Amino acid sequence: MQIGLLFAFPVLLLAGLYALGASIPVPVLGRDYVLRVALADGAETIGLPEIEGPDDASRPLVLIDPGHGGPDLGATSEDYMEKTIVLGLARALRDALLEEGGVRVAMTRDEDRFIVLEERAEIARELGADLFLSIHADSAGDLEGVAGATIYTLSETASSEAAARFAERENDADIINGIDLSGQDEAVNAILVELSQRRTSERSVEFAELIEREGEGTLVFHPQARRSAALAVLRAPDVPGVLFESGFVTNPEDAQRLASEEGQQRFAEVMARAIRVYFARQLAET
Repeated sequence: MQIGLLFAFPVLLLAGLYALGASIPVPVLGRDYVLRVALADGAETIGLPEIEGPDDASRPLVLIDPGHGGPDLGATSEDYMEKTIVLGLARALRDALLEEGGVRVAMTRDEDRFIVLEERAEIARELGADLFLSIHADSAGDLEGVAGATIYTLSETASSEAAARFAERENDADIINGIDLSGQDEAVNAILVELSQRRTSERSVEFAELIEREGEGTLVFHPQARRSAALAVLRAPDVPGVLFESGFVTNPEDAQRLASEEGQQRFAEVMARAIRVYFARQLAET
């Protein structure tokens, strides 16, 4: 009986306090480890970034997207954060393109701020970008010796799924690659979006090949440098783009190189060449 009373006493005490209307603070495990990020109201329009470069809308527009930002640190190591590294790379590329001229440039972020993932691709569409480059840095966890850059394009399966979702969402309300979808039959719209997505994917692969070609001997690539995946930032049906994993934050040599001024300049020179060759090819096809 005594043992029973010993276990029952705390329960009876809490029940009595509750009956009297007392407020009892209850600790929540992990309360201090929850990260809350205030998102913009869905009804608000996306704040579009400034377009720099020639004041000529006929010039090609590149949207550079430094990944992560704000409370989203990305991959981290003892001395480096992905969000900081990729912002430095993005700024170096922007400056290189503007210095050479002839290309308009915008950045999804030019400071340490958070942007919702889906908004990044939408910004590219709203600006009418001709090319989209999302810059990241990877993590290998506890694995040692993993290093080098990787170039991602949208996988074929993800491309088809994205086209279907876009056709359903934007039916009767949008223009894809210069084709007015408004007033068209839904089945026709789905086919047009699918064809547009396929052409966009082909151009994205072409750009990825140019990055690898121009970076040979200058950038350090992972043994499997070319990959495809279902990446949300690459799902715009009319803006070719790639996601460039510049290296591994968890690899000291990679991280130090990518954070250095020399490493950022090398990256900028290679990527700027690839971008210019890409646009030259597109111009030759028209």
